[in-house]
Amino acid sequence: MHQPNPQTLAWHETLELHELVAFNAIGLMKMKKSLKELKDDQLERIYGQTIHELETSLRELLQFYPYAPHPGESSQYREYGDSFFAGDLLAFTKSNVRNYAVAITETATPMLREVLRKQLNIAIKAHGRIFYYMYQKGLYDSYNLNKILQNDILLAKKALM
Repeated sequence: MHQPNPQTLAWHETLELHELVAFNAIGLMKMKKSLKELKDDQLERIYGQTIHELETSLRELLQFYPYAPHPGESSQYREYGDSFFAGDLLAFTKSNVRNYAVAITETATPMLREVLRKQLNIAIKAHGRIFYYMYQKGLYDSYNLNKILQNDILLAKKALM
Protein backbone atom coordinates (compact mmCIF):
# COMPACT_ATOMS: atom_id res chain seq x y z
CA MET A 1 0.00 0.00 0.00
CA HIS A 2 1.29 3.44 -0.95
CA GLN A 3 1.95 5.71 2.05
CA PRO A 4 1.16 9.42 1.68
CA ASN A 5 4.18 11.70 1.75
CA PRO A 6 2.67 15.18 2.01
CA GLN A 7 4.63 18.40 1.83
CA THR A 8 2.69 19.59 4.89
CA LEU A 9 0.93 17.91 7.76
CA ALA A 10 -2.84 18.12 8.05
CA TRP A 11 -4.19 20.63 10.56
CA HIS A 12 -5.63 18.00 12.89
CA GLU A 13 -2.41 15.99 13.08
CA THR A 14 -0.40 19.19 13.59
CA LEU A 15 -2.55 20.02 16.60
CA GLU A 16 -2.12 16.52 18.04
CA LEU A 17 1.63 16.83 17.45
CA HIS A 18 1.55 20.12 19.36
CA GLU A 19 -0.27 18.50 22.29
CA LEU A 20 2.25 15.66 22.50
CA VAL A 21 5.34 17.88 22.26
CA ALA A 22 4.10 20.40 24.82
CA PHE A 23 2.99 17.71 27.28
CA ASN A 24 6.18 15.65 26.89
CA ALA A 25 8.47 18.69 27.17
CA ILE A 26 6.85 19.82 30.42
CA GLY A 27 6.96 16.28 31.80
CA LEU A 28 10.62 15.91 30.82
CA MET A 29 11.56 19.15 32.55
CA LYS A 30 9.76 18.09 35.73
CA MET A 31 11.41 14.64 35.69
CA LYS A 32 14.88 16.10 35.21
CA LYS A 33 14.30 18.48 38.09
CA SER A 34 12.97 15.65 40.30
CA LEU A 35 15.80 13.23 39.50
CA LYS A 36 18.21 14.75 42.05
CA GLU A 37 15.60 14.37 44.81
CA LEU A 38 15.21 10.61 44.40
CA LYS A 39 16.63 8.35 47.11
CA ASP A 40 15.77 4.91 45.72
CA ASP A 41 18.27 3.57 43.12
CA GLN A 42 15.67 1.53 41.26
CA LEU A 43 13.30 4.52 41.00
CA GLU A 44 16.22 6.65 39.85
CA ARG A 45 16.96 4.14 37.05
CA ILE A 46 13.27 4.12 36.06
CA TYR A 47 13.29 7.93 35.91
CA GLY A 48 16.54 7.85 33.91
CA GLN A 49 15.07 5.45 31.37
CA THR A 50 11.87 7.48 31.13
CA ILE A 51 13.90 10.68 30.65
CA HIS A 52 15.90 9.04 27.86
CA GLU A 53 12.70 7.79 26.20
CA LEU A 54 11.06 11.22 26.41
CA GLU A 55 14.16 12.89 24.96
CA THR A 56 14.12 10.43 22.06
CA SER A 57 10.38 10.98 21.55
CA LEU A 58 10.76 14.76 21.50
CA ARG A 59 13.62 14.62 19.00
CA GLU A 60 11.57 12.33 16.75
CA LEU A 61 8.45 14.49 16.97
CA LEU A 62 10.33 17.75 16.38
CA GLN A 63 11.41 16.40 12.98
CA PHE A 64 7.81 16.86 11.80
CA TYR A 65 7.57 20.57 12.70
CA PRO A 66 8.99 21.77 9.36
CA TYR A 67 5.99 20.07 7.71
CA ALA A 68 3.40 21.87 9.84
CA PRO A 69 1.09 24.29 8.01
CA HIS A 70 2.01 27.95 8.55
CA PRO A 71 -0.95 30.30 8.06
CA GLY A 72 0.98 33.46 8.98
CA GLU A 73 4.13 34.63 10.66
CA SER A 74 4.77 35.20 14.35
CA SER A 75 8.07 35.77 16.10
CA GLN A 76 6.91 35.99 19.70
CA TYR A 77 7.67 33.24 22.15
CA ARG A 78 6.60 32.35 25.64
CA GLU A 79 8.73 33.40 28.57
CA TYR A 80 9.52 30.76 31.15
CA GLY A 81 8.63 30.95 34.82
CA ASP A 82 4.95 31.46 35.51
CA SER A 83 4.15 30.48 31.93
CA PHE A 84 5.81 27.10 32.45
CA PHE A 85 3.72 26.47 35.55
CA ALA A 86 0.59 27.69 33.79
CA GLY A 87 1.32 25.35 30.86
CA ASP A 88 1.86 22.49 33.27
CA LEU A 89 -1.49 23.19 34.92
CA LEU A 90 -3.14 23.44 31.49
CA ALA A 91 -1.74 20.02 30.51
CA PHE A 92 -2.81 18.53 33.83
CA THR A 93 -6.36 19.88 33.62
CA LYS A 94 -6.70 18.73 30.01
CA SER A 95 -5.57 15.22 30.97
CA ASN A 96 -7.87 15.30 33.97
CA VAL A 97 -10.88 16.08 31.76
CA ARG A 98 -9.95 13.23 29.43
CA ASN A 99 -9.44 10.83 32.34
CA TYR A 100 -12.87 11.61 33.79
CA ALA A 101 -14.51 11.23 30.38
CA VAL A 102 -12.92 7.79 29.92
CA ALA A 103 -13.81 6.75 33.48
CA ILE A 104 -17.46 7.62 32.90
CA THR A 105 -17.58 5.35 29.85
CA GLU A 106 -16.37 2.48 32.05
CA THR A 107 -18.80 3.11 34.91
CA ALA A 108 -21.85 0.90 35.44
CA THR A 109 -22.81 2.09 38.94
CA PRO A 110 -25.25 5.03 38.71
CA MET A 111 -24.08 6.68 41.95
CA LEU A 112 -20.44 6.57 40.86
CA ARG A 113 -21.38 7.82 37.39
CA GLU A 114 -23.11 10.84 38.96
CA VAL A 115 -20.08 11.65 41.13
CA LEU A 116 -17.77 11.34 38.12
CA ARG A 117 -20.08 13.55 36.03
CA LYS A 118 -20.03 16.21 38.74
CA GLN A 119 -16.26 15.99 39.02
CA LEU A 120 -15.88 16.09 35.21
CA ASN A 121 -17.77 19.39 35.16
CA ILE A 122 -15.46 20.74 37.88
CA ALA A 123 -12.43 19.56 35.85
CA ILE A 124 -13.81 21.30 32.74
CA LYS A 125 -14.18 24.55 34.70
CA ALA A 126 -10.62 24.20 36.05
CA HIS A 127 -9.32 23.75 32.51
CA GLY A 128 -11.26 26.82 31.40
CA ARG A 129 -9.82 28.93 34.22
CA ILE A 130 -6.20 28.17 33.35
CA PHE A 131 -6.79 28.31 29.59
CA TYR A 132 -8.40 31.77 29.76
CA TYR A 133 -5.70 32.97 32.17
CA MET A 134 -3.02 31.91 29.69
CA TYR A 135 -4.92 33.31 26.72
CA GLN A 136 -5.47 36.68 28.42
CA LYS A 137 -1.80 36.90 29.45
CA GLY A 138 -0.65 36.08 25.92
CA LEU A 139 0.89 32.78 27.07
CA TYR A 140 -1.23 30.58 24.82
CA ASP A 141 -2.55 32.18 21.66
CA SER A 142 -4.76 29.29 20.57
CA TYR A 143 -5.67 31.09 17.34
CA ASN A 144 -2.06 31.51 16.19
CA LEU A 145 -0.74 28.13 15.06
CA ASN A 146 2.73 29.48 14.23
CA LYS A 147 3.12 30.90 17.72
CA ILE A 148 1.94 27.64 19.29
CA LEU A 149 4.42 25.61 17.25
CA GLN A 150 7.28 28.05 17.92
CA ASN A 151 6.55 27.80 21.65
CA ASP A 152 6.61 24.01 21.41
CA ILE A 153 10.02 24.02 19.76
CA LEU A 154 11.46 26.41 22.35
CA LEU A 155 9.98 24.41 25.22
CA ALA A 156 11.24 21.11 23.80
CA LYS A 157 14.74 22.52 23.22
CA LYS A 158 14.83 23.77 26.80
CA ALA A 159 13.69 20.36 28.05
CA LEU A 160 16.37 18.63 25.97
CA MET A 161 19.17 20.76 27.49
